[in-house]
Amino acid sequence: MKRFVVGLIGFLFVFSAQANVEADTLRDEVLKDLKENVLHFWEKYAVDPSGGFYGMILNDGTPRPDEAKGVVLNARILWTFSTAYRLFGDENYKHLANRAQRYLIDHFIDKELGGVYWSLHADGTPLDTEKQTYGMAFAIYGLSEHFRATGSTESLMQSIDLYKVLETQVREFENDGYIESFTRNWQVPPKYGYDGTGLASKTMNTHIHLLEAYTSLYRVWRNEGLQKRLNTLINLVVDKIYNPETNHLKLFFNNQWESLEDIDSYGHDIETGWLLTEAAEVLEDKALLKRIEPIAVNLTDAALKEGRNEDGSLIYERHGADYQRTFSWWCQAETIVGCVNAWQISGNEHYLHAADKTWEWVKARMIDKEHGEWFRSVTPEGMPDLKTPKASMWNCPYHNSRMGFELFLRLSAH
Repeated sequence: MKRFVVGLIGFLFVFSAQANVEADTLRDEVLKDLKENVLHFWEKYAVDPSGGFYGMILNDGTPRPDEAKGVVLNARILWTFSTAYRLFGDENYKHLANRAQRYLIDHFIDKELGGVYWSLHADGTPLDTEKQTYGMAFAIYGLSEHFRATGSTESLMQSIDLYKVLETQVREFENDGYIESFTRNWQVPPKYGYDGTGLASKTMNTHIHLLEAYTSLYRVWRNEGLQKRLNTLINLVVDKIYNPETNHLKLFFNNQWESLEDIDSYGHDIETGWLLTEAAEVLEDKALLKRIEPIAVNLTDAALKEGRNEDGSLIYERHGADYQRTFSWWCQAETIVGCVNAWQISGNEHYLHAADKTWEWVKARMIDKEHGEWFRSVTPEGMPDLKTPKASMWNCPYHNSRMGFELFLRLSAH
């Protein structure tokens, strides 16, 4: 959303004519890629005739029909095509959104014990029945957006039910926050995390996507209890996860919010900046927004300074003294949105130029001009990783499509 009155420094910015032209060009190019490349790929290759969507699609679009189907992929497809239908009105987008909604409700939701299964066999029967808070967050995100786009009361009611499960089964009352994972019947697992190897009972990644899910649900369900929890989530991210000394996020915690590892994840830093801004805007809390906006800019600045190359690409993360210098598709998408958000907060055209430069890198290195969509990873040498599938448990249309939706909305009224 365009904000001309900027809380960060408190006066009216008038963006230059040159910046407006740059923003228009960026928006138009991204929108073209969204409709003709990203969404088209998923329309063409993702539908599984036996039900739902394939759990894996190789780089060239070849499906793997026997692969497991993950709730995160299904929920992100649901969110993506619900949003696409809401913004663009294409009936085929609505059809795909409805298909994803039906499959999520019929197969992933545990109707006996609540929550959602992490994964299914290819035939739709439960595979990994542990309850991952991350997966429930994306189910809420997708279902609430489906209601927003189509008016489906079933989707809204399922979203609310999952929210209630999170507040009764997952919320940790002594120190606040949300526990990472559980067994199917809500017992503590031997190890936390989707892969069963984690030691952290609370994580940054789960909390920022719960923030995103609760923001989406509050847009369509103005419940007082949800409002309070969304406000609490914002404050947990700011007070427990954000490190004001480094302007990065801490990633892994125990129940007492003690940090367990020394990692900076640059894409998450930038993503969280604009998600916090969005949440404060949806709450319509001007004082909270005034507090959040400088933090969003600080997160963006630190990630750009420490994780971004001169050519506009963003590396993955720092872990202690080691740097993971591969380029993931989602990090580039979040960089573009986060930089546009920082520009709209501050009026500093440096951020718009940064977004445009990253987009130029994406066009040159990451968009797959032969098979469609984006490569999921590019090596430090600039070569695409052709072995990584376009669709899998984690690989999806969500980050780059969301970038397209955000730029369409943010830059259409500047």
